Amino acid sequence: MMRLHLHLLSDSTGETLENIAKAALAQYDDVETVRHFWPMVRTEAHLERILQEIAQNPGLVIFTLVNPSTRRILEQRCLALGLPAVAPLDPVNDALSGLLGQQAKARPGRQHVLDAAYFARVDAIQWTIAHDDGIAWEEWEEADIVLAGVSRSSKTPTSIYLANRGYKTANIPIVVESPPPKILYGLKNPLIVGLTTSADRLIQVRRNRLLSLNHQPDTSYVEEEAVMRELAFARRMFADNGWPVIDVTRRSIEETAAAIIALCNQRRSDDVAKVEA
Repeated sequence: MMRLHLHLLSDSTGETLENIAKAALAQYDDVETVRHFWPMVRTEAHLERILQEIAQNPGLVIFTLVNPSTRRILEQRCLALGLPAVAPLDPVNDALSGLLGQQAKARPGRQHVLDAAYFARVDAIQWTIAHDDGIAWEEWEEADIVLAGVSRSSKTPTSIYLANRGYKTANIPIVVESPPPKILYGLKNPLIVGLTTSADRLIQVRRNRLLSLNHQPDTSYVEEEAVMRELAFARRMFADNGWPVIDVTRRSIEETAAAIIALCNQRRSDDVAKVEA
């Protein structure tokens, strides 16, 4: 197994860098990565301390530094050390600059300013937490998205992820013995999406959940016939109401959320087309 020292330098929170590095590293196997994370790098004195660490642990340097002075120092020192230094946002900024006919403002962390979109995301997160697991169903018409699915079908984590993207998301567990509130079938504003999964995966997830709670994993909650009956009941409900369905069996939370957002965008495009027609 190869060992790689990865140095991530940012003059802001470093969230963008972390996501870029994570996406790139996912394409390689058998690599032991030692991450050195350096956020809020805004002074030459701070950079000098980091450069000493880089010299002691040579590897790949990825950075998002907009200050010309600190950036130049980093690039020159990495060149002297024979280390690759990559600025992943440069090609995007160059393309935007050419198309827009203006230079980037070079302000650190500008994407994190407290604008209307930021407060909308905060509001969506608060709303979503307050409407988890069928709570406050009387307010579902305010939602952007309502997720429906049997217990442990990733409804809550998917809801939270969508909320971080600015979508007010409610979720409701589908239980054979306890039908959901009738309001669910008459909602106009939110997109209702059914989440389903394979019986094998669901049983495994539920068993792990019971074990984590120190409960005996031998109840009907994990019994194969009962689980299959639950899933069939949910799928029939989704089909009867014409709700789009996403199988989360082999999807990550991010992939499930991306599919739901695509459905929202398609619905919005369809609505615009109807108005224009």
